[in-house]
Amino acid sequence: MTIEAGEKMPSGTFAVMTGNGPAALSTDDLFTGKRVVLVSVPGAFTPTCSAKHLPGFLQYADELRAKGVDTIAFTAVNDVWVMDAWGKNQGVGDDVLMLADGNGQYVEALDLAIDSTAFEMGVRGRRFAIVVDDGIATHVAIDQPGQFEASKAEAVLALL
Repeated sequence: MTIEAGEKMPSGTFAVMTGNGPAALSTDDLFTGKRVVLVSVPGAFTPTCSAKHLPGFLQYADELRAKGVDTIAFTAVNDVWVMDAWGKNQGVGDDVLMLADGNGQYVEALDLAIDSTAFEMGVRGRRFAIVVDDGIATHVAIDQPGQFEASKAEAVLALL
C-alpha cells in the first residue's frame, strides 16, 4: 500500500557518497529527530529532473530551511556514483543530500516504484516529495506519470 500522510516511513538504507567513498545511511539516521523533504525523481541527469526539479529545490533551499526543514534529500534508482556525479554537476554542495536507491528497494517499500522498461530504464521511482517529521510522513505529494507539479519545490513550500 502506498505511503500516506500520518504513516511511519519504512525502514531502509540508502547509499551516500562520503569523503571516504560510498557509505550506507539508514532511514533512522536520516529521519529521526529531523524534518526532511524526501524527493524522488525517475533518474539522475534526466531532462526534467536536471532542468527543473533539482534546481527548484536548490533555489528554494533557504526558504525550506526557514520553514523548519533540516534536510532536503533527493533519491533516484541510480547507483551512488551517478547520484554523486549528478549532485556535483548541479552544484548541490551541502544544500541537498544525494541518496542512491540503487536497486529500488526503498521506492518499492513506499509502493512508489514504476516499471519504465518500455523506456529502457528498468524499474524506477515515481516523481514524489514526502515531508517527514521525525520518521512520520506528514505530507505525501505524488506526481502522475509524465507530470511535474505536486512534487516541485514551490508546491512543497506551500504545504509547509
